[in-house]
Amino acid sequence: MTEPTNDQLEPMPEDWQRALAVVAHPDDLEYGCSAAVAAWTEEGREVTYVLATRGEAGIDTLEPHECGPLREREQRAGAAAVGVTEVEFLDHRDGVIEYGPALRRDIAAAIRRHRPELVITLNHRDTWDGTAWNTPDHVAVGRATLDAAADAGNRWIFPELTERGLEPWNGVRWVAVAASATPTHAADATLGLDRAVRSLLEHRTYIEALTDQDPEAYAREFLAGEARAAGERFGGNPAVAFELFSR
Repeated sequence: MTEPTNDQLEPMPEDWQRALAVVAHPDDLEYGCSAAVAAWTEEGREVTYVLATRGEAGIDTLEPHECGPLREREQRAGAAAVGVTEVEFLDHRDGVIEYGPALRRDIAAAIRRHRPELVITLNHRDTWDGTAWNTPDHVAVGRATLDAAADAGNRWIFPELTERGLEPWNGVRWVAVAASATPTHAADATLGLDRAVRSLLEHRTYIEALTDQDPEAYAREFLAGEARAAGERFGGNPAVAFELFSR
């Protein structure tokens, strides 16, 4: 792990072209780091999204068979709002994702397919800030993503992937963890914030089930507040914070 030398966040690396973002549910990236994604795609970088589930257990008033397709549509629209055109779903079961070889293999396969230099995931620790408990899905996917970044480069861990034509990829240079309580780096969110708000608003059904607030006011207040808090440690500019692991 790259340790900060002071309270200020370091700039994210810029010498990369392809990123792969791997999270558990639709909306995880929209809450977590879409302002950074919007800025990166605007610069011409390629970002692909991989979702472990379709979020089918995420809305109490909708049966999973109805909720899953709806949340998939919302996720694809949210990705498009920040310039992401490729979204994949691994079809693990929402709410009961299991950390283990099967999940690591699926993520390693995605890394081999897309061959990113930067991999992005969400907080893999038990809590968000030392007090608020994280969900098992986030923990499992975040931890498995960190492990799969190495698995993807080792042909002997999942040899069946090579048999499927997915050659090992040792090109992952960093794994960036969004929504970490111990961030080390940040990306400027100034140019991407408005598109990030639009991206989160594509999850309107989920937001309306979550809060009685006006969805647009809710989305803008949440994302602007997060960007402002990170920016206090990043020269005063709105920012998205990451905990960066180098490989």
